[in-house]
Amino acid sequence: MKMSKEEYAAYVKKMSPSQPMSGKLAKAFAIGGLICCVGQAVMNLYRALGAQEELASAATTISMVFLGSLLTGMRVYDKLAKHAGAGTLVPVTGFANSVTSPAMEFHSEGIVTGTCAKMFVIAGPVIVFGITASAVYGLVYWFAASVLCG
Repeated sequence: MKMSKEEYAAYVKKMSPSQPMSGKLAKAFAIGGLICCVGQAVMNLYRALGAQEELASAATTISMVFLGSLLTGMRVYDKLAKHAGAGTLVPVTGFANSVTSPAMEFHSEGIVTGTCAKMFVIAGPVIVFGITASAVYGLVYWFAASVLCG
């Protein structure tokens, strides 16, 4: 079945579900905001229990990653993501979901070749790019500082 670019674009448009962009944005904003509010509530709880701000921040991140992974394992996070779209991808719980989902999907292939090998299929490139970009930025900054500041 050969199609021109125009025919393919028309086919994709016909087959794609139609929903106004404003509705998608509102859902993403609301659900993402709700996830962030839960994170803030967790941080406030740690602070109320006497944790210093730095420790409370780290504990909150760990708690939210755990919560995202737990909800992914219970198949709740993916259902939420179908409605919220990018609102569930941006918070740290989205990172947890991107690690947990492939690990669950490939669990049947074994611990090493399935779960461990496929765990970072989605998140891995993002992590590698982030680390590489920060290293390059650091080298450029160091070089510029040493040349300009002597």
